[in-house]
Amino acid sequence: MKSVDHHQYPNYLTLLLCIACIMFGFTTQAKAILITSVKPQQLKCESIENPQGIDILNPSLSWTIQSQANRRGVLQTAYRIIVSTSKENLAKNIGDVWDSGQVRSAQMNNIHYAGKILKSTSFYWWKVKIWDEKGNPSNYSMPARWITGLLGDAPIQAKWISAKGAEKFAHQYQSAKSDFNLKRDLPEYRMYGPKPSDPNFSSVLLRKSFVVKPKIKSAIIHISGLGQYELTVNGQKIGKDILSPGWSDYTKTILYDTFDITAQFKNGENAIGIILSNGMYNIQPDSVRYVKFLVSYGQLKAIASIHLQYADGSAEVIVTDQSWQVSPGPVTYSNLFGGEDYDERLAQQGWDEPNFIPKTKWAAAETCSTPGGKLKGLSCAAAPIMAIENLTPIKATQLSAHKWVYDLGQNASIMPEIMIKGNAGSMVRITPAELLKPDGHVDRASVTQDGIRPAWWQYTMGSSKVEKWFPKFFYQGARYLEVELFPAEGDSQYPVLEELKGVVVHSSAAPIGSFSSSNELFNRIYSLVRWAQRSNMMSVMTDCPHREKQGWLEQYHLNGPSLRYNFDLTPMFRKIMNDMSDSQLDNGLVPNIAPEFFMAGADIINNGFRNSPEWGSSFIIVPWQQYLFNGDVSLVRNYYAKMQKYLAFLDASAKKNLLHSGLGDWYDIGPKPAWGSQLTPISFTASAIYFYDYQLMGKMAALIGKPEEAKTYLNKSEMIRKAFNDEFFNPVTNTYATGSNTTYAMPLFLKIAAPQHREALIKNLVSDIRKAGNSFNSGEVGYRFLLGALDREGYSDVIYDMNNQSDRPGYGYQLKMGATALTEKWDASVGSFGSQNHFMSGQINEWFFHGLAGISEDENGPGFRKMIIKPTVTGDLKWVKGSYKSVSGEIKSYWLRNGNKLSLDLQIPANTEATVYVPATNPDLVMEGSKKAIQVPGIKWIKYEAPYAVYHVGSGVYHFKSEIK
Repeated sequence: MKSVDHHQYPNYLTLLLCIACIMFGFTTQAKAILITSVKPQQLKCESIENPQGIDILNPSLSWTIQSQANRRGVLQTAYRIIVSTSKENLAKNIGDVWDSGQVRSAQMNNIHYAGKILKSTSFYWWKVKIWDEKGNPSNYSMPARWITGLLGDAPIQAKWISAKGAEKFAHQYQSAKSDFNLKRDLPEYRMYGPKPSDPNFSSVLLRKSFVVKPKIKSAIIHISGLGQYELTVNGQKIGKDILSPGWSDYTKTILYDTFDITAQFKNGENAIGIILSNGMYNIQPDSVRYVKFLVSYGQLKAIASIHLQYADGSAEVIVTDQSWQVSPGPVTYSNLFGGEDYDERLAQQGWDEPNFIPKTKWAAAETCSTPGGKLKGLSCAAAPIMAIENLTPIKATQLSAHKWVYDLGQNASIMPEIMIKGNAGSMVRITPAELLKPDGHVDRASVTQDGIRPAWWQYTMGSSKVEKWFPKFFYQGARYLEVELFPAEGDSQYPVLEELKGVVVHSSAAPIGSFSSSNELFNRIYSLVRWAQRSNMMSVMTDCPHREKQGWLEQYHLNGPSLRYNFDLTPMFRKIMNDMSDSQLDNGLVPNIAPEFFMAGADIINNGFRNSPEWGSSFIIVPWQQYLFNGDVSLVRNYYAKMQKYLAFLDASAKKNLLHSGLGDWYDIGPKPAWGSQLTPISFTASAIYFYDYQLMGKMAALIGKPEEAKTYLNKSEMIRKAFNDEFFNPVTNTYATGSNTTYAMPLFLKIAAPQHREALIKNLVSDIRKAGNSFNSGEVGYRFLLGALDREGYSDVIYDMNNQSDRPGYGYQLKMGATALTEKWDASVGSFGSQNHFMSGQINEWFFHGLAGISEDENGPGFRKMIIKPTVTGDLKWVKGSYKSVSGEIKSYWLRNGNKLSLDLQIPANTEATVYVPATNPDLVMEGSKKAIQVPGIKWIKYEAPYAVYHVGSGVYHFKSEIK
């Protein structure tokens, strides 16, 4: 008998099913029994929906499962993935590159492609179906796709090109990486540059026109422009991203982007345009405007290859080479710290369109060298930066005849968008700041290192018509915009600003978490932190969006969970690991900043500004947090050897298993103005993190199948534990070191303290906080451990009281002082280094999710395949709502207190399970719906752990009710 391929002939099964229905008298409803009501959704490749530029050969695939709200215990027992080279093949269930077949597995994340070798610059379409816990199959998901970038070592078929003379605008200093302290004398730097008569290559225009044959099937471009670029095809901007590509150590990594530009082409002549400017790649000196440091990796340059496929099977590749034309651009000044100037009179209308007839001479492009970095695509890229929302001024104050200050009402990372009317040559200058001076002018004290120097956007009109402008290459953290208008030279008529908006720009990483409560102060604190997070989500997580714009590493692990609960930063953390790897020195040191665009302080090994374990240890801790939140072990595998190298560096630096270099508990609350660590020894926090590094490396070594190395790491951690306790613990007084909040919290949270001392330690910590009027003294390093220790030990009431006040340094105090984003110092003061938009101490948002809403990961089921739901009912809170879209699906927790009655509503995603802690004084009275919880099928009683009744549940929606004190 001839076999039938059911995949190739799907109607065959339908016919058999219809015959069966007729023969056995089944209604059409019987057929529905065979198709489960659940369905895979939210398909992602490398954690991105429909990504462009996949540059690894075995990308990971994932999905979540949609199920009916009234269905519980949904499990995936198998899946089938089909990957095709065309949407048509996919629709026919033809997996011409991969058909996984039915795979018996509950896995729905981090499933690596295992088909035919992928080809560069190609489209791949895919879909998935699953089988539920009853063995019933789902319908296929909606189709998804990915586009490959340059795979393996495939070279890009193009050359780097630039303009002759552009090198004069990119002088490379003797000290290419130096902290440019503005209080120094400028003459100590070599100040060479262009002459006034030279063409102004602060920006560069590149164009190429070419003919596209009829019946184009596809067009894909790979492109990078240094420092930043904007791409247009036939005059239309490609993509919504700005400030591309992402910042990197350009000597090690150069990021490129991939776009599907098929729809932008037409038959006949077409044109591609690229505008380049400086970004973090080229920061030149300025005697007037603010500059944090000097660095240059070379002149502005671009590389691109456009791959055309036609319906007849022919192909064509257009590349950057000497056939391209170049011209100075209309951006006449570009500095990531000092601002951006644009002169519309220099704009060349239609320059990036077909049939362009230039009015000025365009030159042939020149080929040039690369800065040395390897071209990398999405595997090392964060989500693109985009315009996210608009802030409309809430107030405008006129300072003089032609000068106003606009209040946007919110401190955010912005670019202004304006509409202006005047004469050609008239000008508007916009100076941003976070604060105002007493006289009403903007105050630059918090956004520069010297507290004085300005930065601005400047636009010069090109006509007498109403003109609209939005910058391309400079953003700033600000709430206030000081606008000054100038007439054209020799003209007495001033322009009129008809409209101004503050456009919020930051990473387009999707928001995935939300929190709210009956406590309005907590809601405002949540927003305060979230705005600081948003303002610093660029291609790195910057410390602040103005003064430094640098990726200081301690933020990544201390705020890691707080960030991950709020935004989908999986690609961001992949990029961060690449940045840290690129910045690692030959001796193993991971410096405090990555990419390391400048050396903070002197280049010596015991310089805490470059070598602080609490900072560099992000290289160890970030992969672990990625594993917990995503179930993704790839960062551990990819960087394991270099992580070992960092531990070897720490070992070489240690003395008797303790470390003594670093910044310590930065910006703790001591007797002096905030700076450094005043209350906690530097060796204490450094050595505690050293212990934590080895604990995590032991776990991660076991994860990737290295049990002997895991044992070695854990043994080493015990040696560090002993040295730490011998050095810092006083068993008579049950205190560590100086007795600061941090000296109690870190040994408790990290479990360095011996079990028999934990109770006395937590009581001492709580007593100190209560005696201080419920105020804390930890800095940014200690604060996460302080929250974690109090929460874990059952003292969330202390956390509540610490933060439910506004008269002591902390979040509430910052709000009282008028902050709209989290500030650098606990007391929101300015002085030296007093940014008003700094996310480094935003760990409270982790507690809002983990503690109050009770949503937390379970190490036994990473990626929230297993989770713990343990809400905290404390203080005068009446209700708390939290939601989190994990990689396994959306989790929701909502509790409501009415007297001694509590309701707890939960949503547990399909194919996951949860350990649920229901607050209850009497577990026998806990109800789920209309029944006692222990009588409900699918709810398993575990234990009573006062004040919680503990259950195990599968997926679904649950409504618990209980009595509480």
